[in-house]
Amino acid sequence: MSTDSVRTACSRDCPDACGIVAEVRDGRVVALRGDPEHPVTRGFLCFRTSRFLETHYGPERLQQPLIRRNGRLEPASWDEALDLVVERLLAIRAESGPAAIFHYRSGGSLGILKHLTDLFFDQFGPCTTKVGDICSGAGEAAQKQDFGVSDSNDLFDLLHARHIVLWGKNPVVSSVHLVPVLKDAQQRGAEVVLIDPVHHRSAALAAQVVRPAPGRDFELAMAIARALFDGGHIDANADRFCDHLPEFRTLAERHDVAGWAALADVPVAAVEDLARRFAEGPTAILVGWGMQRRQRGGAIVRALDALSAISGNLFRPGGGVSFYFQRRKPFRPFGPVVAPPRTIREPLFAEDLAAAQDPPVRCLWVTAGNPVAMLPDAANVARAIERTEFVVVVDCLMTDTARRAHVVLPIATLLEDSDLLGAYGHHWIAESRPAVPMPPGVRHEVQLFQDLARRTGLADYPQQPIDHLKRQALGNLAGQGADLEQLRKHGSVRSPLADPLLFRQGHVLTPNGKVQLLAAAPPEPDIEVPPAAANASAPLWLFSNSTEKSQASVWSGRGLGERAWIAVHPDAVPGLADGAHVRVRSALGEVEATLRHDASQRIDVAIVPKGGHFDRGQSANALIRARATDLGLGAAYLDCLVRILPA
Repeated sequence: MSTDSVRTACSRDCPDACGIVAEVRDGRVVALRGDPEHPVTRGFLCFRTSRFLETHYGPERLQQPLIRRNGRLEPASWDEALDLVVERLLAIRAESGPAAIFHYRSGGSLGILKHLTDLFFDQFGPCTTKVGDICSGAGEAAQKQDFGVSDSNDLFDLLHARHIVLWGKNPVVSSVHLVPVLKDAQQRGAEVVLIDPVHHRSAALAAQVVRPAPGRDFELAMAIARALFDGGHIDANADRFCDHLPEFRTLAERHDVAGWAALADVPVAAVEDLARRFAEGPTAILVGWGMQRRQRGGAIVRALDALSAISGNLFRPGGGVSFYFQRRKPFRPFGPVVAPPRTIREPLFAEDLAAAQDPPVRCLWVTAGNPVAMLPDAANVARAIERTEFVVVVDCLMTDTARRAHVVLPIATLLEDSDLLGAYGHHWIAESRPAVPMPPGVRHEVQLFQDLARRTGLADYPQQPIDHLKRQALGNLAGQGADLEQLRKHGSVRSPLADPLLFRQGHVLTPNGKVQLLAAAPPEPDIEVPPAAANASAPLWLFSNSTEKSQASVWSGRGLGERAWIAVHPDAVPGLADGAHVRVRSALGEVEATLRHDASQRIDVAIVPKGGHFDRGQSANALIRARATDLGLGAAYLDCLVRILPA
């Protein structure tokens, strides 16, 4: 019995975009391992992807279309499903106009060909689309405002760093292939510092751990800035490459170091040590995504950008401030950007969907997303979808959102897909190739939309084979060693459009070439305190954190079981034993959970797993009110207080 090895890539929403070697025997994938030739993957996979076969061959896998009949989703043929979809799309457009059709595409798959779905709805309408980004909206918007771009130095530039600050970042869980790079940098003499209110496994990498109060990263950044100003450690040319330096200094001098440190709830000595590290340099900041998911998340990231700039680390090898890698930059778009007739703000999905009138949203089409599980105010999101006249979900799994659809269309998993991938954790690009064929009742999403275009009369929609479309997307890289044949030969290729140093010319990409420093303090966030109740804990800051066992709402193994868990310091819940069945209550809602004592945590935090299923009562998003961040229309997930009560 022979076994074949197929090289492909992981397309799920993760910064690493790993190279995968799939072992195939008799038409079935029997094992997955990391591609040893991929310079970032280095031959190993995260727990989630190494166990993906459980999902690929699991009971939640969709293998034929479903149509809602008499209130139930029932199996249907592709012709039945597409006939119904085309009939409803054409009727709704004719009766109410294309604005009555809302195409919601998220990041459940990072494949570049997924953008062809946007092209379909642009040509069919243009239709209503979403605006904002619940994942990285505030951070990207902040860096675009400060630097003109949100991108990073080469990942391996970290080997030139003397200090690496993991600010709110947990690579052991959320970017595991960064860990070997950090260890290599440490072997060369770099020291890693972790700044995070939550204790997690990445603390083992750090020479110093600083744990500010939840949401007080801005105050900590200003404390460091004040220490740099007081010590005379501002780059001598800062006034030449920064705008608003006097205003930023005035902002930093609103408090002395001790005053800012007290607001951040960190020792003055820790602030002074961090300031020393920025002054010594080269110091790199690796910005986690959690803290920008606050009402003032953009201001927090802007404060970190300012630290890198004024200390002179922004333009140095081994420096910089990394939030995002431009994963789409190497690829040519499939069409011009078309202005939609209307937008729905992603973090305020339920509110905007309900408010949409003249015309109302009559059709919701969901691509690469699971908004019921993903978005804040989950119960209202679920109700808004349930009230929508016609809902189509395209997915490979039966999700909380798919269960509310009128039509569910099954597509390839990452092991059957054919696509191109960039990464938002490094600059390598790769091709996703099918390790095994799709089951007979499953279609590739490109072919699905090509069929829809023919049925709806979109004569200009691309009908070429997938390989042709891949070559078209790679057109910007022609002659630069990154064409489709090179990807197939090497498995992955570093983008030739990415410089090793993002700002190697010594200036940023704002209109005047200067860093735009934050000039004013952000307002205090609007925080709702859940009402007091008998036997309830004090208010605790809720953190819905990524776990090693889940990729968003897709779980490896048995998942969360009967209930989600919630981890707190024992002193935060006096009288409640480890393992107790508890209720977690916010000002918005309540879920049940199993209590875990964790004496390593701050006494004011409560940690639940990200990705719990709403229909199983496990979703943290049922507790979190829908509010937008200050920049970028992100979702302020972490501005949520809860109390814990006995069940």
